[in-house]
Amino acid sequence: MKRLIAFLLLLAVGVTASARDIYQLNDSWEFFFKSENTSDNARIVTLPHSWNTDPLAGQDFRETTGNYLREVYIPEEWSSKRIFIKFYGAQSVADLFLNGAHIGEHKGGSAAFVFELTDRIRFGMDNTLQVVVSNTFRSDVLPVSTDQNLYGGLYRDVELIVTDEMAISPLYYGSEGVLFRPARVSKERVEGEVEVHLLTDRNTDATLHLEIFNQKGKPIYTRSQRIIGQHKSIRIPFLFEQPDLWSPEKPNLYTAHVRLSNDSFQDEVVVRTGFRTVERDAESGWIAINGKPRRLQGVVLHHDHALGGILGTAELESDLEQVRELGATAIRSSMQPHASYLYDRCDEEGMLAWIDIPMHRAPFIGDMAYYSTAAFEHNAREQLREIITQHMNHPSVIMWGIFSRLVPRGDEIVQCVRSLNTEAKRLDPKRLTVACSDQDGPINFITDLIAWRQDVGWQRGLTSDLKLWRDQLKANWSHLGSAITYGGEGFLGMSARTPQLSQRSNLPTEERQTRFHEEYSQQVAADSLFWGTWVENMFEYGSSRRTYGLNANGLITLDRREKKDAYYLYRALWNKEAKTVHLANRRDRMRYRSEQSFTIYSSEKNPILLINDDTVRLHRKGAVIYQSDTLQLRGQVQVRVSAGGVGDGVTMQVGNVLRPQARPGLR
Repeated sequence: MKRLIAFLLLLAVGVTASARDIYQLNDSWEFFFKSENTSDNARIVTLPHSWNTDPLAGQDFRETTGNYLREVYIPEEWSSKRIFIKFYGAQSVADLFLNGAHIGEHKGGSAAFVFELTDRIRFGMDNTLQVVVSNTFRSDVLPVSTDQNLYGGLYRDVELIVTDEMAISPLYYGSEGVLFRPARVSKERVEGEVEVHLLTDRNTDATLHLEIFNQKGKPIYTRSQRIIGQHKSIRIPFLFEQPDLWSPEKPNLYTAHVRLSNDSFQDEVVVRTGFRTVERDAESGWIAINGKPRRLQGVVLHHDHALGGILGTAELESDLEQVRELGATAIRSSMQPHASYLYDRCDEEGMLAWIDIPMHRAPFIGDMAYYSTAAFEHNAREQLREIITQHMNHPSVIMWGIFSRLVPRGDEIVQCVRSLNTEAKRLDPKRLTVACSDQDGPINFITDLIAWRQDVGWQRGLTSDLKLWRDQLKANWSHLGSAITYGGEGFLGMSARTPQLSQRSNLPTEERQTRFHEEYSQQVAADSLFWGTWVENMFEYGSSRRTYGLNANGLITLDRREKKDAYYLYRALWNKEAKTVHLANRRDRMRYRSEQSFTIYSSEKNPILLINDDTVRLHRKGAVIYQSDTLQLRGQVQVRVSAGGVGDGVTMQVGNVLRPQARPGLR
């Protein structure tokens, strides 16, 4: 009876596509740590799952090994089928056992992976799956240097895939097995090939059928190709006239049905894609989509929120909505890709994306981001292949990030980066490669584009020194495809107006973060030298390696509840559809100094500032930035600002306020 119920439940969640059946395996997993030695006290968990659910755990953040157990009943009727299991993400190393036999190992937490179970299945019986997952440091698994928490566990979905003996392969680097390779794209026609990876272990006589539908569901191209013998992959040519090209303004998408069949079996995979060109414009140096140069306004996204590293569709949807509200036109998935759902939505909405591979260095002096070993370089290539193969059908993804902030100590690391860039170009010659760099040297001349991580005025020097750097870059290196990326931490609740706190704590204040972004945004906003501006980061993220368990670079807090002043600065600069009027530093409502001035961010012209119903003159300090004169105030003060029918305001107490004392926990 137990087996019958399990089988019926399995069928209930299955999604049938011709002869291919897919069953979700997210429920009824038993979880226990390796250190517990026994599963007697195992917890029943539902995937996605992580054993780290508190991003601010600090020293309690667990880097360890966990076990996941699950019984799966496989009916006798499937004995002529092939059985696969697909993990959409396991952080960071996963070993799979079936009925006690080791099936395989996957190294890397950034991509999906698939194992075939067929030869080890006991048909008509219960089968035991055990997954051993570890997020501990290993020098042969990237990233080997990061300040972002790697939340251990099976943190994305798991599926069982059932196919006939011959099928479109689920094993090709965890992808769908169907890759679009456009060769020529123009407003007149689209021409290219569809690369289809196959499971054909013996000679076969079958037909591979391709049908492409436009966004309205109308078939616009059909082709069939006969297959005789054993083939690992087949390329089907396609060509059609007058395409609806994909662009940020018009994100047109096509759906392709690829079917493998003969008289005894049938398999089908459905993929969605779009067609556009991506290149660096020779005249402007900017990125051109379908020949139109554009300057990107981007934000960097990390991989957690207030509940840890599990970002489901609801969390990704909410995050993307806030990115849109900011007015950004592009996102960067820092260090590794997000779940494919995010890029599905970018495809639909015209948001451009940059995806990194985990070749990354954190800003800690003890970290070595590169190991000159065969195992390290093999893992780097494998993760790059997985990331590109799994996401290359997304038209929104326009560039692959090869490295981030590496220190080029020795020729080996430069050779490794060059090898990875060459492999990326081999796999996907129609996209750009990019790197994020804060170093000099030949490592910066490998990728198509470079984004300079700049912090002058934060870690050293003055923000005004940024102009000197820009002038040198323009004079000597203007031929490089350069963007700029920058950011600084800003902790809420810390104020430069409370010197006892700010002097005795090493936490950067929100005000310092705000001033930094004000000055940078004004200097780079209209600089045609840069193909893009990348703000680090959109959201704060958990970092157990930092003193307070948090990287506070975000424009929005980790829990997504508080938008910092810098957020409204960029919203006023970037969002041309919505009106923004914001009073900066409005959280500081108890001010002991009588001398006060006010800063306003307004996308609307001529904002009006009222102090207790008296109009106060504002000076335009820069693009969207307005500032008042210094005023003498005391007592309860009502501050209001308005423009274009929208406004902001706060009531504060000024003067005769006790100066706060530093809290011991902030020393």
